[in-house]
Amino acid sequence: MRKASFTRTLFTALALTGLTLSVQAANLTIGYQTGVDPSKVPQADGTYEKTTGEKIDWRRFNSGPEVITAIASGDVQIGDLGSSPLAAAASRKLPIVTFLVVAQINAAEALVVRNGSGITKPEDLIGKTIATPFVSTSHYSLLGALKHWNIDPSKVKVVNLNPAEIAAAWKRGDIDGAFVWSPALGEIRKSGTTLTDAAEVGKWGSPTFEVWVARKDYADKHPEVLEKFAKVTLDSFADYAAHKDAWTADSPQVQKIARLTGSNAADVPELLAGSAYPTAEEQKTLLTSTTAKDIANTAAFLKEQGKVESVLPDYSPYVTAKFVK
Repeated sequence: MRKASFTRTLFTALALTGLTLSVQAANLTIGYQTGVDPSKVPQADGTYEKTTGEKIDWRRFNSGPEVITAIASGDVQIGDLGSSPLAAAASRKLPIVTFLVVAQINAAEALVVRNGSGITKPEDLIGKTIATPFVSTSHYSLLGALKHWNIDPSKVKVVNLNPAEIAAAWKRGDIDGAFVWSPALGEIRKSGTTLTDAAEVGKWGSPTFEVWVARKDYADKHPEVLEKFAKVTLDSFADYAAHKDAWTADSPQVQKIARLTGSNAADVPELLAGSAYPTAEEQKTLLTSTTAKDIANTAAFLKEQGKVESVLPDYSPYVTAKFVK
């Protein structure tokens, strides 16, 4: 029932694209998630507001599909998405454009199984209850792992829970494992064992990444905002790359990330190291060729799994490098 309800909600939101609401330039609303990355520091510092000159309403969401719903309705103009919900949205022709790759996900998302659940190897997942947010990058990675292990997904009880619900269900003992990101990942690792992570699944042929997208109407009207937004983000990546050893649990940067995401500060340095953050030069390569192909591959896999109805012949209209200077 959860799965059917989720699918109807997502597709209904995407269907609204034909009746999109107008965007008000004076009030920029940005949807973000709790994944740990260096750009959370300028977000906490108000640097995006200072640099863009915009009054920003930051709204926190539990998963990419929730962000998609808000973008489709017109409530959000810029949003943080994973590659799986991005592929689903683009396949439904949601009028968005990817303008920045936030992170190439490695160990920042993982499949953790409960100690004492009896799961010590992949085959033990059969008959167990595993939670993940549906159509998220973690869901995509879970399906990719099951495919690699030749395990029929129908033989595993995969349930749709957002990160906060996963943490609560774990405490109650309702689930045997979960594929998820921080802060829930840090919590369940305390009494669980990592069976695999997004980095390993990526090597098996199902890579995941996170992006910033904008509504196309907003991008067309306010290119200077996206350019400045991209610069602030890339500057934070460069600062982390140059001083990552100084980003310790008690450093100001990590403390700000912990407060903003709800993560334990002690977990943040490891979570930061669990993803790669592309430089400006790397962004140009990703956004001019690689990303569109990766979206297409993700969409094809989702169709194979019955998560999207159809795929597009070309996903390049949903990606641009013109805002990265």
